[in-house]
Amino acid sequence: MKIGCVKEIKNNEYRVGLTPDNVKAYVSAGHHVYMEKGAGIGSGFTGPMSGIWSI
Repeated sequence: MKIGCVKEIKNNEYRVGLTPDNVKAYVSAGHHVYMEKGAGIGSGFTGPMSGIWSI
């Protein structure tokens, strides 16, 4: 399955639909996860996601 997540575009909105743990679980189950560049940064998610999250 292909799963996609985009970053929030509203002002002062920093939530994101997937966390790094969610992404790892989906990928380990054999799914493909696509994240918009920059999604999760406002929520403090950086680093490890950069290798998994990309469009």
